[in-house]
Amino acid sequence: ARERPDLEGLDAMAVFARLARLVALAGPAIDAGLQPYGLRVGEFDVLACLRRSGDPFELTPTALVRQLLLSSGAMTNRLDGLERQRLIRRRPDPSDRRGVLVGLSAKGRDLVDRAVEGHVANEAALLSVLGTHQCAALDRAVRILVESLEG
Repeated sequence: ARERPDLEGLDAMAVFARLARLVALAGPAIDAGLQPYGLRVGEFDVLACLRRSGDPFELTPTALVRQLLLSSGAMTNRLDGLERQRLIRRRPDPSDRRGVLVGLSAKGRDLVDRAVEGHVANEAALLSVLGTHQCAALDRAVRILVESLEG
């Protein structure tokens, strides 16, 4: 602002810089919260996405890619690792002869159910510096921004 007073929108630039810094600072704490469960954030995201889908806790790889905003290659790598750990299973999609369904195994469901409890507590602790009203206002503001960008 001091060096370029002619520029408008510097407040917007500051908001995005703070959001990026928040992600960079909170990331390691979120990773550390998942370590006791033997999970990395990306693995947790896949398991949690399957868990949120409801019984029978299955989605197509394409649905996972869309919901988690990943490339198909990145998703394949995550799924391969989770399958090696026996946390997910793949099976032919009965409604699409060329398709596959990815589902939580019993071991995966148990793990994600335990991990989500710790994850929620960890994230609540990270937000504990904010009051209830501040947290709600932040959630509303970020939600509006995300929805506008998603179109």
